[in-house]
Amino acid sequence: MKRGAFFVLEGIDGSGKSTVANRLAKLVREELGRDCMVTAEPSTLWTGDAVRRANQEGIDDAAEALLFVADRALHTAQIKGWMAEGKVVVCDRYYASTIAYQSAALQDRMADPVGWLWELNRPVIIEPDAVFLLTIPPEKALDRLSSRTGRSKFEKLDYLRKVDRAYRGWAERDRNSILVDADRPIEEVTTETFNVLRKKL
Repeated sequence: MKRGAFFVLEGIDGSGKSTVANRLAKLVREELGRDCMVTAEPSTLWTGDAVRRANQEGIDDAAEALLFVADRALHTAQIKGWMAEGKVVVCDRYYASTIAYQSAALQDRMADPVGWLWELNRPVIIEPDAVFLLTIPPEKALDRLSSRTGRSKFEKLDYLRKVDRAYRGWAERDRNSILVDADRPIEEVTTETFNVLRKKL
């Protein structure tokens, strides 16, 4: 049995993560003949439901960060199980999302939100084979989101700018992060990420 593998797509809302994740999975199945699982965070577990409820109700930012980590702990166990079966796992958001989004929300509240969030996440995560950070100017990301209904509290320009900076800062520290220009046709973005993915299998 071939070894399992784990790839993550990160980026601000409107960067195209979900679309690229599904396109990558299709290519993995059709061109590489591998079983591929697409997953996302918040997860479909009850902890993911709690995260979505917290977002809707606008609870305290620190409490929401802790819910994300709880959901991630259970989700990581799922991912490990799929990998043990030899599957390629493509995940739409993982721990870098919490570090980027919640550090932006908490930056006026604590001295080192990134450090606090990293220490919370570190015991419950596994290291991806690659993290693709899809980069796009926040203004263009919001244009893409303009037709989306039920937009979250995170989808505001000033906030997305902070998140974008946090993502890029984290990527400089993370050896597995690969920046991908997402301000291009989705086919080009998918091709670039797939070419990296296939080399790591």
